[in-house]
Amino acid sequence: MHFKRSIYIMALCATATSAMAQSTKSTVWPVIKTEARPWTRWWWMGNAVDKPNIGNLLKEYKHAGLGGVEVTPIYGAIGYESRYIDFLSPKWMDMLTYTHTAAAQLGMGVDMNTGTGWPFGGPQIKPADAASRLIVQTYKLAPGQTLKEAVRVNDPKQRDVAVLQAVVAYDDKGNATDLTAKVDASGNLNMPAVSVNTEIYAAFAGKTLQKVKRAAPGGDGYTLDHLSKTATDVYLARFTNAFKNSKGAHVRAFFNDSYEVFGADWSPDLFASFIKDHGYDLRLHLRELMGTDKSETVGRIKSDYRETMSNMLLHNFTQNWTNWAHSLKSITKNQSHGSPGNLLDLYGTVDIPECETFGSSKFTIPGLRRDSADVRNVDPDPIMLKFASSAGHVNSKPLVSSETFTWLTEHFKTAFSQCKPEVEQLFLAGVNHVFYHGTTYSPADVKFPGWLFYASMNMVPSNSLWSHATGLNGYIARVQSVLQAGKADNEVLMYWPIYDAWNEPKGMDIPFRVHDIDEWLHPTKFYKDANELQDKGYSIDFVSDMALSKSTGSKGGIKTSAKANYKVLVVPQCKMMPLPTLQQIIRLASEGATVIFQSLPQDVPGFADLENRRKKLRDMLSAMNFVKGGDGLQQTLIGKGKIILANDLDNAMAKIGVNGEQLINTGLKFIRRDVDGSKYYYLVNHTSKAIDTRIPLNGKYASATIMDPQSGSYGAAPVSVSGNRSNVRVQLQSGEALIVLASIQPRSASPKWKYLEKADAQTELKGPWELRFTTGGPALPSVKKLEKLTSWTALGDTTAVNFSGTGVYTTSFEVAKKATGEYVLDLGKVDESARVWVNGQEVGILWSIPFKARVGKYLKAGKNTIKIEVNNLMANRMRYMDQHKIEWRKYHEINFVNINYKPFDASNWEPMPSGLLGPVKLVHCQ
Repeated sequence: MHFKRSIYIMALCATATSAMAQSTKSTVWPVIKTEARPWTRWWWMGNAVDKPNIGNLLKEYKHAGLGGVEVTPIYGAIGYESRYIDFLSPKWMDMLTYTHTAAAQLGMGVDMNTGTGWPFGGPQIKPADAASRLIVQTYKLAPGQTLKEAVRVNDPKQRDVAVLQAVVAYDDKGNATDLTAKVDASGNLNMPAVSVNTEIYAAFAGKTLQKVKRAAPGGDGYTLDHLSKTATDVYLARFTNAFKNSKGAHVRAFFNDSYEVFGADWSPDLFASFIKDHGYDLRLHLRELMGTDKSETVGRIKSDYRETMSNMLLHNFTQNWTNWAHSLKSITKNQSHGSPGNLLDLYGTVDIPECETFGSSKFTIPGLRRDSADVRNVDPDPIMLKFASSAGHVNSKPLVSSETFTWLTEHFKTAFSQCKPEVEQLFLAGVNHVFYHGTTYSPADVKFPGWLFYASMNMVPSNSLWSHATGLNGYIARVQSVLQAGKADNEVLMYWPIYDAWNEPKGMDIPFRVHDIDEWLHPTKFYKDANELQDKGYSIDFVSDMALSKSTGSKGGIKTSAKANYKVLVVPQCKMMPLPTLQQIIRLASEGATVIFQSLPQDVPGFADLENRRKKLRDMLSAMNFVKGGDGLQQTLIGKGKIILANDLDNAMAKIGVNGEQLINTGLKFIRRDVDGSKYYYLVNHTSKAIDTRIPLNGKYASATIMDPQSGSYGAAPVSVSGNRSNVRVQLQSGEALIVLASIQPRSASPKWKYLEKADAQTELKGPWELRFTTGGPALPSVKKLEKLTSWTALGDTTAVNFSGTGVYTTSFEVAKKATGEYVLDLGKVDESARVWVNGQEVGILWSIPFKARVGKYLKAGKNTIKIEVNNLMANRMRYMDQHKIEWRKYHEINFVNINYKPFDASNWEPMPSGLLGPVKLVHCQ
């Protein structure tokens, strides 16, 4: 290994990942399909859209490198009410039809939200079908008393909507009696006086009264009861009629945002569903269901209740909605997180599972800006992201999407360089279909900055970075073309012990929200094990009880019902495991699979038939007959396979010959894709140092090709085989990514990848520079002659301080004699992106750290000219507008807020550094 050998060289000689360096005539890159390009959520404010603007905007999006749009109608801009169109009206459907047609002509795709704003709901949802909550009232009776008051809901807001579902009396010994049939239509309880102290529980199916958040015209109304098939059918019927009556309206996928149905812990059908699921009557356990103590019985009753909620959400809504979409020849794209159900099953039921990033992550990449005042105190967690990708991989879904860059930074301060490591973290977690959050439709007659959505990163044409968006979008497209090729290549299947979470006595439903992972995810051994295994180089997918029940075992490992293959099943430390799950795990082992238990389950979840189920569990565990081995391992042979008991999972893996990728020890992060035995390795350097080393790849490969996703260049790299590993040299500076195609077949006629060995000379391009501002506002600053590069905000020109847009730098320099080897252009500090020309030839867009490119082929002996077009952020212009009280934000409902959901005001911002700060260097490398 030569991990430290070339750190200094790498600091000077980039791998030219931002501009063309090797051959670009692609015979290696997969075809970039529509789905490989980044898509964007397209906010239709007030549905105030028209065909000319739709057509023109789609052309702009296409030119910038976007692959499709996801239409989501929301509230509108004040003053434009005359343009509003009611959601799903014939005129709205005509606009959707035109959008589909215009996008198709451009080779773009169209998705749409099955609703407006979020969550699902609207005018078709009357109280009977609205999101429900359990309301329980108690009455205490002393011996000789009867209940004299009518059993009616006390909350005046619930009087007209709540429905009595059960009345149960508890005597002083805790015995429950169902009295529901004794309540008449007026709410009178017809029963004799009680003989002992009695407590009566009355359960009502109430309503949350939540309405659609951020609703668009024609979309306002109550939130849907997602647990009810009847309510879901009523909700979808409106869409069925709209599409049936509209010729040509079609979308690729219907979208559902994260589950944000607050307080919806009930459904009128839950009692009946509960009996079917568990065989006993929940009405007779209302006291335990509402219990606040930490007793075992309370936890078990609530576990069963939560499992029933999960089943209802899965079948009555998620599968129902997906079947409906298929009937319209469309598919579904769903954000399951936040749901009170098994996330893996919910994600796995839809066609495209979708996760999301909210906030920004911390990276150690030198020069990467992360100002504490401009970010939310939230770090997206890669393990949370893997719930969606795991469900996609286990169920062999070709696409896993993400809502991307939501609140990445404060408004108007998001640079493409900040986007890069964040989206790379998504790729590493298994996402391969990025959706920006987002792009607001804004008509041409609305002045700068146009209509904007309050939580988006503003991927819009009015963004001063827009002309360089093809840099970011091209990078994402190339990476996704690889990550959509073949199939996921993860060797470890890891059981998610959801029953441990469901067994919690506290509270009612458990929504598995992104913002609550400190409660339900981070403290678990499952979470710690997943991170530790990934840190050891293992590739992991999570599996649910349901998906595991449909899998088969063999000597080769575990195969899911969707034919995804894994080498080993890992069961992390868990307390609760259903009998059918343990039986299935034993069956998988008997069929030939290898299973590693970190510790054996201690108990079965749930309440019914408890002692009998516990006995069966103990019998199954005692029949395993583990034999102690070395290094703390225990093993039992079952049929054709085996079960290993080991606290140290990495050690157990090594004993069975399942090895993590040792390349992880270099500091690189990776994800693999398998294409008929050959492998794509997507590699990212998120460390603070350059890495130049020979990385070991698991497997024997005949050839290797290095592919640069930042530029599209590629070249053949030498590969050496040692034992069961192949070694390939890679060079990545901090913040860079590469793809290695490790092929089982020799590849011919490929150019060689050129490594940079030694920096033997460097020249600073000191200028003088001419700086000419070309596009932007509020006004173009005058032409500047710069003896030294500095921020626009330090030029002593107020116009430049307030300016957001494009400045073009030009200068000339001498190359006495063009030497062999390679020349690397290092722009130094760039605020925020640059497009470079050398001697009139375009080098490329340098939009991310390290802002370097190979330029040798563009140079000549003697005088050379360089032009560098730099775009800065929108921040300084927005600061100017707020300082001068120029009205630009005027929206219904939330209007416009900052990253902390306070009224937005940029007037007190300090100017953001802008332009080419350098130093600009030309480095010669051998």
